[in-house]
Amino acid sequence: MKKILIQLDSDRFASTFDCIVAYDAGVDVVQSYAGVAPDDVRTLILGAFFTRGVSDLKNIAVWVGGSDVEVGERILAQALKTFFGPFRISLMLDSNGCNTTACTVVAKLARETQLATKTALVIGPGPVGVRAALLLALEGCHVRLVSIPPQLLGSDFKPELARRTLENGRKVAQAFTANPAAVKGGSIQVQELAEMGDLDKLLDLVEIVVAAGPAGLRLLRQEAWSARAHIKWLIDFNLTEPLGIEGIKPGDDFAAYENKRALGALAIGNPKMKVHKAC
Repeated sequence: MKKILIQLDSDRFASTFDCIVAYDAGVDVVQSYAGVAPDDVRTLILGAFFTRGVSDLKNIAVWVGGSDVEVGERILAQALKTFFGPFRISLMLDSNGCNTTACTVVAKLARETQLATKTALVIGPGPVGVRAALLLALEGCHVRLVSIPPQLLGSDFKPELARRTLENGRKVAQAFTANPAAVKGGSIQVQELAEMGDLDKLLDLVEIVVAAGPAGLRLLRQEAWSARAHIKWLIDFNLTEPLGIEGIKPGDDFAAYENKRALGALAIGNPKMKVHKAC
């Protein structure tokens, strides 16, 4: 019985990256669909259900990808609505690599230190930042998820995009707080930063700093973190120069910088690929 992966990608072209990783992970056949909208999903899922007996559905899975996480979430929701009775298959959402990346970071960090009761600052409420904040909170961290000050973005600042990402962060925080089973001492506060001074004040309050901004945007200069003894952990998702956190290296795998430990993008990317393949 061949293992089949149905790749549902919301972009114009289905991700070659996701397709190749699937084959490298041992999938026999990848059925790639590009430009997928939520309304397209039901027919595709039903077609997969009715080709095999229930006991053989374990050999079919759906991978939801693309660069637009909001569309990916709607595709996933439609796929779940298609399930009935015993007719169910594995589903994985990883639009923009958000879930595999955030999971990898928090899992690695949890192996290095006890996360419960620690304070964390996640700069950038984009897809990866929001998921990293949620996972840290689920581990018992007190997390502040903040927007990127407009001064840092300069001409790249887009008010509507900033509003939408911040609103999405607030929805995730509200859902987390409303679920008593998920709250194990952790918390998420979402805050809009109007200026750099607001960021400096928050740096005085946290032990973990996560830079989750766009590629090539420096969020934190070296003097901002090196002078603060209470900051112990630095995490940067950015691989493109200039890095998100100045003074650390992409290959840092909890490298020591005096009394701090740093995790860079390359050290995140390699185990992230293992998670991607395992999914």
